[in-house]
Amino acid sequence: MTVTPTTPTTAQTNPRATIDLAMPRQSMGAALSDLWAYRYAIVQLTMRELKARYKNTALGFFWSLLNPIGMMLVFTAVFTVFLPNNQIQNYPLFVLCGLLPWNFLSAGVMTGTSSITANANLVTKIYFPRAVIPIASVLANLVNFLLSLIVLFVFLLLFRTHISAWILLLPVVVLLQTAFILGLALILSTLNVFYRDTMMVMDVLMLAWFFLTPVVYALEILPDNYTVLGITFNVQRTMYIVNPMASLIGTYRDLLYWGYRTDFDFFIRTAITAFAILAFGFWFFLRYSPRFGEEV
Repeated sequence: MTVTPTTPTTAQTNPRATIDLAMPRQSMGAALSDLWAYRYAIVQLTMRELKARYKNTALGFFWSLLNPIGMMLVFTAVFTVFLPNNQIQNYPLFVLCGLLPWNFLSAGVMTGTSSITANANLVTKIYFPRAVIPIASVLANLVNFLLSLIVLFVFLLLFRTHISAWILLLPVVVLLQTAFILGLALILSTLNVFYRDTMMVMDVLMLAWFFLTPVVYALEILPDNYTVLGITFNVQRTMYIVNPMASLIGTYRDLLYWGYRTDFDFFIRTAITAFAILAFGFWFFLRYSPRFGEEV
């Protein structure tokens, strides 16, 4: 695959710049400018990943719709039939509001983590901003997430839930989550180049993170206060503070399931956290990306 920028850069006219070892470190401003010049390359790589994901499948993009429906049915059976004490009304819709954002996080983080090593042939042979690769990986999962939202809106109509004007904030929430995932992908893809067991560690951490996030249960079932080593803390509030996904999923449910405005206190904190992680991830990636050619 040939990656073509929109405008020629100094690196393209200099043969030595095609060698990864010769790439100098860039400032964040210069790197952002470089990414903008290669914006069409990001689109190309995103489309390539989407096509590769569904290549030789009978249903293609319909898996983006069927997968969340299947998982929703499983969790609904477990928490309403096998564990019938669940008092959540319209549980299938409730779980979808948490499951779809979680699937976006999980897929974005895991594919983003392996994105550089999986595209080693591009990294060592073609000059382009290395950040293009994890960005394209996350954007491909964003497309899947947006397609899966079709299922959610169908269920909103089936259950005849109240849809308020606050739903107009949904694109902002999606943007915040995308920024959060991209920041993690930049950090983890860098670590995975130097420490290949990063993927195995993340497999365990993602499972633990899933159960520590109110995806299939309501946060209200957790105790208000819990004491550890003589220190008492509010479990629900602490969950929102230390776990950005808890706040994001809570926001999705506020807008889609409950139909009222979200808690702007936690929403603003989550926004700051998401963009802080994105900024750090981009800086971290830029710092070590010149060494990728030696390692992959």
